[in-house]
Amino acid sequence: MRPAFLIASAGLLAAGAWLLMRREQEAADLWASAVQAGEGIAEEVTEAAETIIDTITMRLDLSKMRTVTAADVAHPNVRALVAVIRRGEGTAGEDGYRTLFGGGLFTSFADHPRQRITRMLGGKPITSTAAGAGQFLASTWDETARIMGLTDFTPASQDRAIVGRIAARGALDDAKAGRVDLALQKIAREWASMPGSPYGQPVISLATARGVFASAGGTFA
Repeated sequence: MRPAFLIASAGLLAAGAWLLMRREQEAADLWASAVQAGEGIAEEVTEAAETIIDTITMRLDLSKMRTVTAADVAHPNVRALVAVIRRGEGTAGEDGYRTLFGGGLFTSFADHPRQRITRMLGGKPITSTAAGAGQFLASTWDETARIMGLTDFTPASQDRAIVGRIAARGALDDAKAGRVDLALQKIAREWASMPGSPYGQPVISLATARGVFASAGGTFA
């Protein structure tokens, strides 16, 4: 399956420029087709297709991850939004930075654990490599680490990566300014547990998100 995935990925990337001229619905059709490519590669192909869709609709700007500073990561409102994300992703506890998809724990912070785990979610089996406080897929982590220069999967690197993905969604300034509802709307395509996420997975309510933000020291605009 891996050679087929590499060929499919190459073709997908080559078609990217052409897809930028097409409507979002056509890109969504590509996404749906990618999911049917096979259980072993569906996560990687779907991730690539979603990136193209986000680029088409101007929801994702990966270059913004390079602009994230230590001050951004330490900003009280940004820390509060990270707490909201961790609450939604089920990683708010002490072991959140070591949490695998499904609740298991990994032991080494040297790299993303890259463990493919299947669990029931919403009444159907879901296979994922999600791990860490931000529940990063292995493919998302590799992309983020490359752009942001991250060399390990330590809590500090995970926090920086979460803020990087917030920035890529155009929500960093909203978070710092306390425009929480707008920030949540923008990151709902990044984290499926956020209010308003379009992925059909369980989400936390807006009231819960706002409550966590406040209790974590966040200040509303």
